[in-house]
Amino acid sequence: MRERPEVASPEHSVEPVAGLDDLADAFLAMRGRDEAKRFLRDLCTLPEIEALTHRWQIAQLVDRGVSYLEIAQRVPTSTATVTRVAQWVRHGSGGYRMALERTSGSGSKGRSGS
Repeated sequence: MRERPEVASPEHSVEPVAGLDDLADAFLAMRGRDEAKRFLRDLCTLPEIEALTHRWQIAQLVDRGVSYLEIAQRVPTSTATVTRVAQWVRHGSGGYRMALERTSGSGSKGRSGS
């Protein structure tokens, strides 16, 4: 198992966006994966869901130490997007890091169809 680097305090705070608290509360109100998927589908267009899914896949692969070029080929996306996501994984507000740590043992890695 690869050692994870020490995670410093988040470099970026969560910017105030009108309605963000209400949106976060709506996500927290979902009970399970199926409800979360249904909410995301109603909330977002298919291209938006695909973009969010790609960002999450990139974050998981960055966390595993996969090269940026390989990630860009596997997801598929541009290396610029991989670099941008990697910067937020390492120096963002801590959201990616929390999600990666909390899902690392859930068996969700490597599955694409669920």
